[in-house]
Amino acid sequence: FTKANLSHSFIYLFIFFFTDAESAEGKYAQKLFSDLFENYTNALRPVEDTDKAMNVTLQITLSQIKDMDERNQILTAYLWIRQIWYDAYLIWDKDEYDGLDSIRIPSNLVWRPDIVLYNKADDEFTGPADTNVVLRYDGQITWDAPAITKSSCVVDVAYFPFDDQQCNLTFGSWTYNGNQVDIINGMDSGDLSDFVENVEWEVHGMPAVKNVIMYGCCSEPYPDVTYTLLLKRRSSFYIFNLLIPCVMISFLAPLGFYLPADSGEKVSLGVTVLLALTVFQLMVAESMPPSESVPLIGKYYIATMTMITASTALTIFIMNIHHCGPEAKPVPQWAKVVILEYMSKIFFVYEIGENCTSPQRTKEKHSEKHKKDEEIYLETEGHKKSQSNGCDKCVLKELNGQSRGGSEDKHGKSEKNDLCFCLHHERMAKNIDYIATCFREQKASSAKGTEWKKVAKVMDRFFMWVFFIMVFFMSILIIGKAV
Repeated sequence: FTKANLSHSFIYLFIFFFTDAESAEGKYAQKLFSDLFENYTNALRPVEDTDKAMNVTLQITLSQIKDMDERNQILTAYLWIRQIWYDAYLIWDKDEYDGLDSIRIPSNLVWRPDIVLYNKADDEFTGPADTNVVLRYDGQITWDAPAITKSSCVVDVAYFPFDDQQCNLTFGSWTYNGNQVDIINGMDSGDLSDFVENVEWEVHGMPAVKNVIMYGCCSEPYPDVTYTLLLKRRSSFYIFNLLIPCVMISFLAPLGFYLPADSGEKVSLGVTVLLALTVFQLMVAESMPPSESVPLIGKYYIATMTMITASTALTIFIMNIHHCGPEAKPVPQWAKVVILEYMSKIFFVYEIGENCTSPQRTKEKHSEKHKKDEEIYLETEGHKKSQSNGCDKCVLKELNGQSRGGSEDKHGKSEKNDLCFCLHHERMAKNIDYIATCFREQKASSAKGTEWKKVAKVMDRFFMWVFFIMVFFMSILIIGKAV
């Protein structure tokens, strides 16, 4: 024989023995199946002594969190459920069946424990899939079945979006009590080795606890196994889409006090910011359950909206002060001392119309203008006095001429002209005095309005810094609670 023929012979021999072994295993499996289920029923609990409880080992593997509905408080999860128990009527001697130690058969052929999810929240009844079970020669049955469960979960949104949630999955027998079927933890916690990471939630553990509960309807104990799913929300999405825009909008509200009162946009800015925050508040309210627990970000929105409402009301009040006209009362003395002298220096508020970059130059211009007005006033007063003295002299001359009995007739015409000239200047002096009085009154009224405008400007600066500090501390507070 050649090497090629020899190798082909070995291959043919291996295939022959392998197919023969498979056919022999299949023959023994058919025989075993017929022998086991000849007089078997899956309707009764498979125990030799009915007074003894059947132990069922339960083990849960969390594969994926499909959805977390906070508004309806429902957790949808994909689980692998493993149940292990011993069937006293499905035992065989493997030596009699050519060493066959296990077979896989449909699960509906054997008795199965009616273990269900107690806190189920699905409209339709869905349990584990009807997969095959693994039956061993010593009667051990292992049933691995996938299941998509919808369970009720009490969601606490007090610290949303920095919240942690605990969702319970409680498994127990629906009809058998603890004296008939006893549930045993397969592991101290759920298996997370095959967990698929969720984009919104982090899983920090799944501890398992066995409970034995005595219900009011029955005197027998009912055991169950509760798996507590520890979840923490990934808050990056909400920070960038809800929190940061709110903080930025909140810092716009104090800037309304910095707008000039004559711009006409101070109140409009406050109302616009208030409407923007209302939209964000509605977005948060739509995703949260309608409960008494207000989320942390909702509290922040409410506090910010309250602050903006107060700032808008204060803006209206300050604008009313700014537009006080000449008919208004003078600024009180305490306001002049506290607001115009001390607070104006603290908040760097200059005179109305001054340039904040060069206040000294503007102030010098105002002082020069004031000096010119004083010089014009003094010249007017001096002219009035000189004209008054001249007229007095003319009147005195006229009286002396009348006492002489008209002895100087040739000079009568010139004296009469002097008297008319003096009377004309006297009337002009009265008119100038009236104009000067009106100018002084107008200047006093203008000074009164200027003082009220400065009071309004100082109050604007004061409330601007107050609201800036409030927004800053509110932002630090919400970040501190998140940490």
